[in-house]
Amino acid sequence: MADIDPMLAGGAPLLSERLASATPGPGVLVLDGVLAVNVQVGDRVAAELLGSGDLVEPGQHEAEDLLACATEWRGLVPTRFALLDGDFAQRVRPWPQLMQALLRRMERRTRNLNVQRAIASQPRLEVRLALLLWHLAARWGRVEPGGIRLPLPLTHQLLGRLIGAERPSVSHALARLARAGVVTGHGDEWHLHGRVEDQLGAMLHTPSEQVSPLLSARGPT
Repeated sequence: MADIDPMLAGGAPLLSERLASATPGPGVLVLDGVLAVNVQVGDRVAAELLGSGDLVEPGQHEAEDLLACATEWRGLVPTRFALLDGDFAQRVRPWPQLMQALLRRMERRTRNLNVQRAIASQPRLEVRLALLLWHLAARWGRVEPGGIRLPLPLTHQLLGRLIGAERPSVSHALARLARAGVVTGHGDEWHLHGRVEDQLGAMLHTPSEQVSPLLSARGPT
Protein backbone atom coordinates (compact mmCIF):
# COMPACT_ATOMS: atom_id res chain seq x y z
CA MET A 1 0.00 0.00 0.00
CA ALA A 2 1.10 3.58 -0.61
CA ASP A 3 1.55 5.95 2.33
CA ILE A 4 -1.56 8.09 2.85
CA ASP A 5 -1.35 11.61 4.29
CA PRO A 6 -4.33 13.68 5.49
CA MET A 7 -4.46 17.45 5.13
CA LEU A 8 -6.90 19.89 6.72
CA ALA A 9 -8.62 22.57 4.68
CA GLY A 10 -6.44 25.63 4.38
CA GLY A 11 -3.35 23.69 5.32
CA ALA A 12 -0.12 23.82 3.40
CA PRO A 13 0.83 20.19 2.74
CA LEU A 14 4.50 19.32 2.69
CA LEU A 15 4.14 18.16 -0.88
CA SER A 16 7.56 19.41 -1.90
CA GLU A 17 9.18 17.08 0.62
CA ARG A 18 6.79 14.25 -0.27
CA LEU A 19 7.47 14.68 -3.97
CA ALA A 20 11.20 14.62 -3.35
CA SER A 21 10.87 11.37 -1.42
CA ALA A 22 8.68 9.89 -4.18
CA THR A 23 11.57 9.86 -6.67
CA PRO A 24 11.94 7.61 -8.67
CA GLY A 25 8.27 6.70 -8.22
CA PRO A 26 5.27 8.22 -10.01
CA GLY A 27 4.71 10.97 -7.40
CA VAL A 28 1.75 11.93 -5.23
CA LEU A 29 -1.84 10.88 -6.00
CA VAL A 30 -4.73 13.00 -4.70
CA LEU A 31 -7.28 10.62 -3.15
CA ASP A 32 -9.99 13.13 -2.27
CA GLY A 33 -10.41 16.85 -1.66
CA VAL A 34 -9.24 19.84 -3.71
CA LEU A 35 -5.79 21.41 -3.87
CA ALA A 36 -4.87 24.81 -5.27
CA VAL A 37 -1.42 24.88 -6.86
CA ASN A 38 0.04 28.39 -7.07
CA VAL A 39 3.10 28.95 -9.24
CA GLN A 40 4.86 32.32 -9.02
CA VAL A 41 7.20 33.71 -11.67
CA GLY A 42 8.38 37.23 -10.92
CA ASP A 43 5.43 39.14 -9.49
CA ARG A 44 2.73 37.05 -11.20
CA VAL A 45 0.98 33.96 -9.81
CA ALA A 46 -0.93 31.37 -11.86
CA ALA A 47 -3.08 28.69 -10.26
CA GLU A 48 -4.39 25.21 -11.01
CA LEU A 49 -6.94 23.12 -9.11
CA LEU A 50 -6.29 19.43 -8.47
CA GLY A 51 -8.76 16.88 -7.18
CA SER A 52 -9.37 13.20 -6.68
CA GLY A 53 -7.36 11.05 -9.06
CA ASP A 54 -4.87 13.74 -10.11
CA LEU A 55 -1.23 12.72 -10.10
CA VAL A 56 1.49 15.21 -9.16
CA GLU A 57 4.86 14.15 -10.52
CA PRO A 58 8.19 14.85 -8.78
CA GLY A 59 9.64 18.13 -10.04
CA GLN A 60 12.59 18.09 -12.37
CA HIS A 61 14.89 21.10 -12.11
CA GLU A 62 16.55 21.36 -15.48
CA ALA A 63 19.92 23.07 -15.77
CA GLU A 64 18.74 25.07 -18.78
CA ASP A 65 15.86 26.70 -16.89
CA LEU A 66 16.47 30.43 -16.83
CA LEU A 67 13.40 31.55 -14.86
CA ALA A 68 13.08 30.94 -11.14
CA CYS A 69 9.64 29.93 -9.93
CA ALA A 70 8.09 29.12 -6.57
CA THR A 71 5.28 26.61 -6.01
CA GLU A 72 2.80 26.78 -3.15
CA TRP A 73 0.18 24.16 -2.28
CA ARG A 74 -3.04 24.89 -0.41
CA GLY A 75 -5.96 22.67 0.48
CA LEU A 76 -9.35 24.24 -0.27
CA VAL A 77 -11.17 21.43 1.55
CA PRO A 78 -9.94 18.51 3.68
CA THR A 79 -7.70 16.49 1.40
CA ARG A 80 -5.89 13.15 1.43
CA PHE A 81 -3.09 12.07 -0.86
CA ALA A 82 -1.02 8.92 -1.35
CA LEU A 83 2.75 8.76 -1.78
CA LEU A 84 3.68 6.62 -4.79
CA ASP A 85 7.42 6.21 -4.34
CA GLY A 86 10.05 3.91 -5.80
CA ASP A 87 8.97 1.02 -3.58
CA PHE A 88 5.41 1.40 -4.86
CA ALA A 89 6.66 1.33 -8.46
CA GLN A 90 8.53 -1.90 -7.78
CA ARG A 91 5.56 -3.56 -6.12
CA VAL A 92 3.17 -2.83 -8.99
CA ARG A 93 5.53 -3.96 -11.77
CA PRO A 94 3.54 -7.21 -12.26
CA TRP A 95 0.45 -5.11 -13.04
CA PRO A 96 1.36 -2.69 -15.87
CA GLN A 97 -2.28 -1.69 -16.18
CA LEU A 98 -1.88 0.26 -12.92
CA MET A 99 0.85 2.43 -14.43
CA GLN A 100 -1.28 2.86 -17.55
CA ALA A 101 -4.13 4.10 -15.36
CA LEU A 102 -1.76 6.65 -13.78
CA LEU A 103 -0.69 7.79 -17.25
CA ARG A 104 -4.34 8.38 -18.13
CA ARG A 105 -4.65 10.51 -14.98
CA MET A 106 -1.69 12.59 -16.16
CA GLU A 107 -3.29 12.99 -19.58
CA ARG A 108 -6.52 14.18 -17.96
CA ARG A 109 -4.63 16.80 -15.95
CA THR A 110 -2.84 18.01 -19.10
CA ARG A 111 -6.14 18.23 -20.96
CA ASN A 112 -7.74 20.24 -18.15
CA LEU A 113 -4.77 22.62 -18.13
CA ASN A 114 -5.06 23.10 -21.88
CA VAL A 115 -8.76 23.92 -21.52
CA GLN A 116 -7.90 26.41 -18.78
CA ARG A 117 -5.28 28.02 -21.04
CA ALA A 118 -7.84 28.36 -23.83
CA ILE A 119 -10.31 29.94 -21.41
CA ALA A 120 -7.66 32.39 -20.20
CA SER A 121 -7.08 33.50 -23.80
CA GLN A 122 -10.63 34.91 -24.04
CA PRO A 123 -10.28 38.72 -24.18
CA ARG A 124 -13.50 39.44 -22.20
CA LEU A 125 -13.21 38.88 -18.49
CA GLU A 126 -16.90 38.05 -17.98
CA VAL A 127 -16.64 35.32 -20.59
CA ARG A 128 -13.44 33.96 -19.04
CA LEU A 129 -15.03 33.77 -15.60
CA ALA A 130 -18.23 32.14 -16.83
CA LEU A 131 -16.31 29.59 -18.91
CA LEU A 132 -13.99 28.81 -16.00
CA LEU A 133 -16.82 28.23 -13.55
CA TRP A 134 -18.65 25.97 -15.99
CA HIS A 135 -15.39 24.10 -16.60
CA LEU A 136 -14.93 23.55 -12.86
CA ALA A 137 -18.60 22.64 -12.46
CA ALA A 138 -18.19 19.76 -14.90
CA ARG A 139 -15.97 18.10 -12.29
CA TRP A 140 -17.08 19.46 -8.93
CA GLY A 141 -20.57 20.82 -9.61
CA ARG A 142 -23.91 19.41 -8.49
CA VAL A 143 -27.07 19.73 -10.54
CA GLU A 144 -29.80 21.84 -8.94
CA PRO A 145 -33.11 23.25 -10.24
CA GLY A 146 -32.28 25.84 -12.88
CA GLY A 147 -28.56 25.17 -13.13
CA ILE A 148 -25.53 23.82 -11.29
CA ARG A 149 -24.22 24.46 -7.79
CA LEU A 150 -20.45 24.63 -7.40
CA PRO A 151 -19.55 24.08 -3.70
CA LEU A 152 -15.92 25.23 -3.82
CA PRO A 153 -14.32 27.99 -1.73
CA LEU A 154 -13.11 30.13 -4.62
CA THR A 155 -11.92 33.57 -3.59
CA HIS A 156 -11.81 36.39 -6.12
CA GLN A 157 -8.03 36.28 -5.90
CA LEU A 158 -7.92 32.56 -6.70
CA LEU A 159 -10.33 32.99 -9.61
CA GLY A 160 -8.06 35.71 -10.96
CA ARG A 161 -5.03 33.44 -10.70
CA LEU A 162 -6.85 30.71 -12.61
CA ILE A 163 -7.58 32.95 -15.61
CA GLY A 164 -4.88 35.64 -15.45
CA ALA A 165 -6.80 38.59 -14.01
CA GLU A 166 -6.42 40.99 -11.09
CA ARG A 167 -8.68 40.54 -8.06
CA PRO A 168 -10.47 43.95 -8.32
CA SER A 169 -11.33 43.29 -11.98
CA VAL A 170 -12.65 39.84 -11.06
CA SER A 171 -14.88 41.36 -8.37
CA HIS A 172 -16.38 43.86 -10.82
CA ALA A 173 -16.90 41.19 -13.49
CA LEU A 174 -18.61 38.84 -11.03
CA ALA A 175 -20.95 41.65 -10.00
CA ARG A 176 -21.93 42.16 -13.65
CA LEU A 177 -22.49 38.41 -14.10
CA ALA A 178 -24.64 38.35 -10.94
CA ARG A 179 -26.78 41.26 -12.17
CA ALA A 180 -27.29 39.38 -15.42
CA GLY A 181 -28.31 36.21 -13.59
CA VAL A 182 -25.47 34.20 -15.12
CA VAL A 183 -23.49 33.47 -11.93
CA THR A 184 -24.47 34.18 -8.33
CA GLY A 185 -22.97 33.32 -4.97
CA HIS A 186 -19.69 33.92 -3.19
CA GLY A 187 -17.35 32.34 -0.70
CA ASP A 188 -17.91 28.59 -0.48
CA GLU A 189 -20.76 28.22 -2.96
CA TRP A 190 -21.48 29.41 -6.49
CA HIS A 191 -24.59 28.96 -8.62
CA LEU A 192 -24.47 28.75 -12.41
CA HIS A 193 -27.89 29.46 -13.87
CA GLY A 194 -29.44 28.07 -17.03
CA ARG A 195 -27.30 26.34 -19.64
CA VAL A 196 -23.78 27.28 -20.64
CA GLU A 197 -24.78 27.51 -24.33
CA ASP A 198 -27.60 29.94 -23.60
CA GLN A 199 -25.68 32.10 -21.14
CA LEU A 200 -22.52 32.50 -23.18
CA GLY A 201 -23.87 32.59 -26.71
CA ALA A 202 -24.85 36.25 -26.61
CA MET A 203 -21.59 37.34 -24.95
CA LEU A 204 -19.38 35.44 -27.39
CA HIS A 205 -21.08 36.97 -30.42
CA THR A 206 -21.50 40.52 -29.17
CA PRO A 207 -18.95 43.27 -29.92
CA SER A 208 -16.74 43.98 -26.94
CA GLU A 209 -18.07 47.49 -26.32
CA GLN A 210 -21.63 46.11 -26.07
CA VAL A 211 -20.96 43.29 -23.60
CA SER A 212 -21.39 45.25 -20.36
CA PRO A 213 -24.67 46.93 -21.45
CA LEU A 214 -25.94 43.54 -22.58
CA LEU A 215 -25.18 41.97 -19.19
CA SER A 216 -26.79 44.83 -17.34
CA ALA A 217 -29.91 44.70 -19.49
CA ARG A 218 -30.58 40.97 -19.28
CA GLY A 219 -31.31 40.76 -15.58
CA PRO A 220 -31.82 37.57 -13.57
CA THR A 221 -33.42 34.56 -15.25
